[in-house]
Amino acid sequence: MGDMANNSVAYGGVKNSLKEANHDGDFGITLAELRALMELRSTDALRKIQESYGDVYGICARLKTSPNEVCGDVSVGEEEGEGETGWIEGAAILLSVVCVVLVTAFNDWSKEKQFRGLQSRIEQEQKFTVIRGGQVIQIPVADITVGDIAQVKYGDLLPADGILIQGNDLKIDESSLTGESDHVKKSLDKDPLLLSGTHVMEGSGRMVVTAVGINSQTGIIFTLLGAGGEEEEKKDEKKKEKKNKKQDGAIENRNKAKAQDGAAMEMQPLKSEEGGDGDEKDKKKANLPKKEKSVLQGKLTKLAVQIGKAGLLMSAITVIILVLYFVIDTFWVQKRPWLAECTPIYIQYFVKFFIIGVTVLVVAVPEGLPLAVTISLAYSVKKMMKDNNLVRHLDACETMGNATAICSDKTGTLTMNRMTVVQAYINEKHYKKIPDPEAIPPNILSYLVTGISVNCAYTSKILPPEKEGGLPRHVGNKTECALLGFLLDLKRDYQDVRNEIPEEALYKVYTFNSVRKSMSTVLKNSDGSYRIFSKGASEIILKKCFKILSANGEAKVFRPRDRDDIVKTVIEPMASEGLRTICLAFRDFPAGEPEPEWDNENDIVTGLTCIAVVGIEDPVRPEVPDAIKKCQRAGITVRMVTGDNINTARAIATKCGILHPGEDFLCLEGKDFNRRIRNEKGEIEQERIDKIWPKLRVLARSSPTDKHTLVKGIIDSTVSEQRQVVAVTGDGTNDGPALKKADVGFAMGIAGTDVAKEASDIILTDDNFTSIVKAVMWGRNVYDSISKFLQFQLTVNVVAVIVAFTGACITQDSPLKAVQMLWVNLIMDTLASLALATEPPTESLLLRKPYGRNKPLISRTMMKNILGHAFYQLVVVFTLLFAGEKFFDIDSGRNAPLHAPPSEHYTIVFNTFVLMQLFNEINARKIHGERNVFEGIFNNAIFCTIVLGTFVVQIIIVQFGGKPFSCSELSIEQWLWSIFLGMGTLLWGQLISTIPTSRLKFLKEAGHGTQKEEIPEEELAEDVEEIDHAERELRRGQILWFRGLNRIQTQMDVVNAFQSGSSIQGALRRQPSIASQHHDIRVVNAFRSSLYEGLEKPESRSSIHNFMTHPEFRIEDSEPHIPLIDDTDAEDDAPTKRNSSPPPSPNKNNNAVDSGIYLTIEMNKSATSSSPGSPLHSLETSL
Repeated sequence: MGDMANNSVAYGGVKNSLKEANHDGDFGITLAELRALMELRSTDALRKIQESYGDVYGICARLKTSPNEVCGDVSVGEEEGEGETGWIEGAAILLSVVCVVLVTAFNDWSKEKQFRGLQSRIEQEQKFTVIRGGQVIQIPVADITVGDIAQVKYGDLLPADGILIQGNDLKIDESSLTGESDHVKKSLDKDPLLLSGTHVMEGSGRMVVTAVGINSQTGIIFTLLGAGGEEEEKKDEKKKEKKNKKQDGAIENRNKAKAQDGAAMEMQPLKSEEGGDGDEKDKKKANLPKKEKSVLQGKLTKLAVQIGKAGLLMSAITVIILVLYFVIDTFWVQKRPWLAECTPIYIQYFVKFFIIGVTVLVVAVPEGLPLAVTISLAYSVKKMMKDNNLVRHLDACETMGNATAICSDKTGTLTMNRMTVVQAYINEKHYKKIPDPEAIPPNILSYLVTGISVNCAYTSKILPPEKEGGLPRHVGNKTECALLGFLLDLKRDYQDVRNEIPEEALYKVYTFNSVRKSMSTVLKNSDGSYRIFSKGASEIILKKCFKILSANGEAKVFRPRDRDDIVKTVIEPMASEGLRTICLAFRDFPAGEPEPEWDNENDIVTGLTCIAVVGIEDPVRPEVPDAIKKCQRAGITVRMVTGDNINTARAIATKCGILHPGEDFLCLEGKDFNRRIRNEKGEIEQERIDKIWPKLRVLARSSPTDKHTLVKGIIDSTVSEQRQVVAVTGDGTNDGPALKKADVGFAMGIAGTDVAKEASDIILTDDNFTSIVKAVMWGRNVYDSISKFLQFQLTVNVVAVIVAFTGACITQDSPLKAVQMLWVNLIMDTLASLALATEPPTESLLLRKPYGRNKPLISRTMMKNILGHAFYQLVVVFTLLFAGEKFFDIDSGRNAPLHAPPSEHYTIVFNTFVLMQLFNEINARKIHGERNVFEGIFNNAIFCTIVLGTFVVQIIIVQFGGKPFSCSELSIEQWLWSIFLGMGTLLWGQLISTIPTSRLKFLKEAGHGTQKEEIPEEELAEDVEEIDHAERELRRGQILWFRGLNRIQTQMDVVNAFQSGSSIQGALRRQPSIASQHHDIRVVNAFRSSLYEGLEKPESRSSIHNFMTHPEFRIEDSEPHIPLIDDTDAEDDAPTKRNSSPPPSPNKNNNAVDSGIYLTIEMNKSATSSSPGSPLHSLETSL
């Protein structure tokens, strides 16, 4: 997904960011300075601008841009781009390999194409308004450059970082970066910094762009998530071209190198200016995905290895027995001499024995397995697209079948993300649903219509749906849209009122703010009187009401006692259901009186008359409660993690069915959760999390960090007998770490930010929770499809191996010839995998508990079916083999000479064997011991087609196959007997399913997942790429080698630091510089690798939690932090050491700090004074 970053939405011009470093010399401000400036917040940023540049115009001047003109000389970044039948066996084998490879490649390609299509569609749609050459133009976000003057307005998603030049009441929602839900007011004198990935919620303004692409705030998070892979390769090429040019930017970046953590040092071998071999290997390591093997992959790999070993053993024994039997019989029993002229014949016999051995091996190894997995996953992914799941990582689909917990957002996933009026108190009646307009007196209705229409911001409006059948679009403040929607429900149109009273005609507006919690609008009537409409939080407005409109529409006195009654009977019941209550009121100022003091708001907004109280909520999606019930029945725990307050969260959770009245479950707020899981030192302890998570159902007022902590805590927990598999939904940039950590991350396709999508495994294209349930169904179906295929496949294998082995040992010839075996193997494998892997999922999949990580692939029931059917087939085959010629009254095919023509006897054996497999394929459709194996068979057209097709091909092979297939024609009677014996497997299957599995204690299960204990520690600690058994030994050597190099390098860094005086800067400034942009991404990758490596190491658990909870890893230049010993030397010490090393700074964005110290080592200096306690001494000893 590397180059997705190239054109990501929130993430504008990555292409353009490449050139910034090169222009440092031409401009009065460097990339590093701009980047450092954008990391500051509010007053710090303001102080920095005033101290260093005077004001925003000073920055514009240095960027060679004028506030209404774009700089002319920002260049655009470069764009980048046996005799005649002998061939049959070889061809058949090649064909099977080609099939598997092509199917896999095609799947990967189509999945990638789907995703790219989605991405480019999003991208082309997003344009941004900039001022260039005095003209206001719209350009794609990828074309925005530093120095552009961009216009920002309500509803924009900012594509780049910038500094405000001029703003009108500008408010920004920075929750996607900071997790804080309150809107941040931006102004020139308080907080002029605008950050990419944030939404403009109110107002408008202009900004000068200061950072795009990987240097913007969203870009930095993006790079942390490892989106920088392919840029890095491109930059590698550029670096080689520009190797000899020196650039200022590199030094700037390298000054920050001290921030490197020990763990990241561990990842970097000695670096050479050329970027030598070590560098290349290392980069590959850093860029590999950190996901461990999926559960299913792990189990299948293990099972395939076990079966392979068994097959190899059987084939070796077969060959040895055949050769020994032939040699002993010929030269010992018959006492024949070895004649030179007979040697070719003997060799032909030995070759025949070898081919039989290979046949046994080929049949034993289930090479259809990878194909079955690929087909099953690909088929599921294609179908899941229709169910609104865009799968980005194939294995996520299968992992979802094992999910035991889902941590879901509330807004937009469980709810509709559109505020709606659901209850109202009008004319002294409490309506539990929207009242009929006829039931409301006309004068109350007119107050209501005018009050809502004019006393909501004119920017809030309801637009028709984008596509037919969709919901109307809400634009502007959500609460105001709910009120406007209420008018539409009352069959009244607010637009008519607004046309009559345009915005300019409003006499005075007291805008809403968090202190007064109300908004009021004054209208001047034609007779000189004034009317003020007010709306706001019910507890505040009701206190200012002295009258209320009664049932007949007349105003009557409203006493404190009446107010208390309304609070008890109306407002509290609404609040307990999670509704937000809004009170609407008005007041008249008669014409004759002197004009009120409009600036004294408290005197104006008082003595009001209450029109109505309405209850607003974000309603639960209608299909969600049912979906959650399905999840719970399927053994999946649903938890709600939300930033909303705990009362609303609890009410919504009860409506969804996450909480049931009277059950013993926890609802916690973020700060309460943090208090419970931390010890006295403020460190997170797994034991404390283990006490909470099993009962936790709702986590309210939670930060992204809390979400990550919870997900990590559940995944790492060992309290339940099965390890938890956790799915997480998220939509904000700040959900990235939790999505990355989860076993399956779901991002929202509509509301989700790019960073969330990049970190996720599956994108919900409709943002709906029910799509997650569909994903569970498909995941379980994949698992069952593989099990069905295994049950069928292993029956074929067991029978074929035993028949070939026994037949060969008793008759010196395999009853099933090599080509016949290949037909059985290839066609039954490949076609059966297609037939069984494309079974559509059924609701019954959701009636059982998840399998979990350690559940074996082959259960006892399946083992009973495999061995039971193998027994029946072996009895039939051996009966036909040793007594078939008498029964059918034909010549025996046993003990035929070397090149004898095919016999009828062996053809019957082959035909019956294939037909038994064909009918057993129907048996294999059920793996949990169900009796009705035909249920739903016609829902799967592919299955029916393949079974019939295989039968037709079998007829052709037997009747017309002749010598290539070692077959001779059969009569109708012989065919009917073959079919009858084949159908016997269906009846036998019914007999097997009557035997209770619980009695068969001796049956073993197979295909367990890899246990933690079986994995060598180095592998766990490194946890880099997926490791095959064969690679293990090689990797151990590499790891030791890297560690050795790293230790030397760390010591060298220290030596040079000491020589150059007190700080590292001196040492750095003397080094030749390198292309800084390459450096940037590599640093971030190293940082990332250390971060995620830390996530996986049990001993660094507390340290990474500390990082996640205090994301302030920025090291001040003045305090160099030099790790003297790398982390492997002091594993036990690691958490404390990592926590204590960096001094905190007010950087809240986890910005990556540059690293990678390219040191030239002068050995003669390093060996000067070295007292035993000095770092130099430790260097000598380690060398």
